[in-house]
Amino acid sequence: MHLEHLNLVVSDLEKSLKFYKAAFPHWHVRGGGEGEWYGKPRKWIHFGDDYNYLAFSDHGEGTNRDLTGAQVGVAHFAFITNDLQALKARLAESGFQPSKDGADSPYRNNIYYIDPDGFEVEFVEYLSDIPEQRNHYD
Repeated sequence: MHLEHLNLVVSDLEKSLKFYKAAFPHWHVRGGGEGEWYGKPRKWIHFGDDYNYLAFSDHGEGTNRDLTGAQVGVAHFAFITNDLQALKARLAESGFQPSKDGADSPYRNNIYYIDPDGFEVEFVEYLSDIPEQRNHYD
């Protein structure tokens, strides 16, 4: 079993795509459409590859939860990358800067970004294939 997709309600599809296209240059818009969500019109797209994707709907209102608070909601989600430096360069070229560095570890590098709708996204590059090292906790 594995996670297939996340469904995120956003305020602007193009702003969201700018961030996620920089992070995932090999992904594409798989499909999309228009409809209503409980009486509110929305556009939606699926952005990903043949196996995983992010679903975006553009009917978001207000702001995301305070990431420094204790409200119920998504704290962050993470993706594994094979080249964290290249990912950081692509995001910087698209105008996105990290929100905070990850933990210091001999077995992984990670970094956090805030996407255009306030979701915190972690990117992790593992430096070991040994599970005991990859899953090392201090």
